[in-house]
Amino acid sequence: MIIMLSVIVLFLGLGVVLINGKGSFLIAGFNTLPSEEKEKVNVIALCKFMGKMMFALSFSMLFWLLGEAYDSNWLFCMGLILFLALVVFMLIFINTGNRFKK
Repeated sequence: MIIMLSVIVLFLGLGVVLINGKGSFLIAGFNTLPSEEKEKVNVIALCKFMGKMMFALSFSMLFWLLGEAYDSNWLFCMGLILFLALVVFMLIFINTGNRFKK
């Protein structure tokens, strides 16, 4: 329970850093782009989106914590489904279209 709470706090902290438009070096894939490709990306918009996703993922993990605290499997399952749906949405949203191009 303490470990899960620590992970939630970590995700919230990363969300705060990213929502302020900073911390682009923490985004996997963006960090490994060549400098020519990085110049084509709207870094602020990408960071803000990832910050919102970090808040959403930490919210879904809160259901895991509540499921463990109340010994309720349906809360854990609901949080897990929400977490996986958010990850799939995030991958599809970022990789389709030119949403974060300058």
